[in-house]
Amino acid sequence: MTRSPWAREYVRTPTSYIWGTEPSSFAREVGARLLPGARVLDLGCGEGRDSVFFAARGFDVTGVDVSGAGLRKAERLAREQGVAVRWVRGDMARLRVAGPFDLVYSCGTIHYVPRAARGRLLARLRALTRPGGLHAHIVFTDRAVYVELGEAIDYFAPGELRAAYAGWRILKRQQGVIPCSRDGTPHRHSIEQVLAKAVGHGP
Repeated sequence: MTRSPWAREYVRTPTSYIWGTEPSSFAREVGARLLPGARVLDLGCGEGRDSVFFAARGFDVTGVDVSGAGLRKAERLAREQGVAVRWVRGDMARLRVAGPFDLVYSCGTIHYVPRAARGRLLARLRALTRPGGLHAHIVFTDRAVYVELGEAIDYFAPGELRAAYAGWRILKRQQGVIPCSRDGTPHRHSIEQVLAKAVGHGP
């Protein structure tokens, strides 16, 4: 089961957006690589800012999150911006969606999936991807550990995410440390970012 603390935070803030309504820089970067009409799966979409951004670019988007409160915000944001997104409430560790997808995307979410279930999840995601399709993920690694809002994280070891894509073409891999203060206390998270392309014919 996914163990993110943000579901209760979304309940506490029904009229505001914790993460804002503008897309992440990661979504902008990845979205620029897709062709019109691409099918996108956004895992742990939360309040919907990146899903809505992808939909506004003309992509066919499915956003998955465990939080009903988060998805209600996401639905409102999509309505306000005049776009359609397929919202799915569910645990990404027990993913129930139909592929294939041109992009499987997650921004700071799959580290909430317990390690025992993560291998199965990543295998499932690879199977849902078209030949030539992309996976784009940012995960927390164990170089800088900070427990935020009582969250339960199985941190990735540095290089672990890259290793999950053996046999894929790695278009970008980056490790680093990012500042954060979402819980009111300035702190840092270490991250690994991977953009990988499935082997096969594709643009």
